[in-house]
Amino acid sequence: MESRRDRLRAATVREIGQTARRILVEQGADAVTLRAIAREMGMTAPALYRYFGSHGELLRHLVGELFTELTAALRAGLADVPPGDMSGKFLTAAREFRGWSLAHPGEYTLLFGVPVRGAEEVDFAEECAREFAGTFMALFLDLWHKHPFPVPPDEEIDPALREQLRDYRERALGTCLPLGMIQLFLQCWVRLQGAVSLEVFGHLDFALSDPEPMFELMLADLARLLHLAYTPPAS
Repeated sequence: MESRRDRLRAATVREIGQTARRILVEQGADAVTLRAIAREMGMTAPALYRYFGSHGELLRHLVGELFTELTAALRAGLADVPPGDMSGKFLTAAREFRGWSLAHPGEYTLLFGVPVRGAEEVDFAEECAREFAGTFMALFLDLWHKHPFPVPPDEEIDPALREQLRDYRERALGTCLPLGMIQLFLQCWVRLQGAVSLEVFGHLDFALSDPEPMFELMLADLARLLHLAYTPPAS
């Protein structure tokens, strides 16, 4: 049974995380310091070290919490799609990712801007990031097994890229998936995350006041690449 002391500690850690996130949203990542959080909470900065050993550890804890929230949003959206509707699952995951990102630009910047350093081994942030990535990989694997799409054979992949894909497969995936399938997965992720980043960071404002139609064009291209049926979003 959890002790009262443990409950109080957990509550304080939650409050620290909530305070850090509020500062992140209102003032940006650079403002999320132990001193600023302590000031908001009416504590001393040294007192926070009883909960987080460093500024980097605090940020990585916040990163983990945000990845967990983002993953939950993706899974909630996917839960509303019929199990056999692979096109619907793919489009829903992409749109949920964009929707969360646009609704939380400060949080997105922390997750997908400059990497937060501070851990040499797998920690809470890394575990949560892998859970997020695993949601997309699981979707891709489900699609691959139910509706296999054409992928290039190993010998047609650029040798320099082929070796990196092989290393990624052995180091991070631990599977025997075709390298062409992994290449296509990364191609889709680069396009999806690139499109979302351009929009979140305002880099399409020079031409577009509403980038959603351009995002949907990108999704339609990816759907064709994966031999999926593209359905426009409901108006």
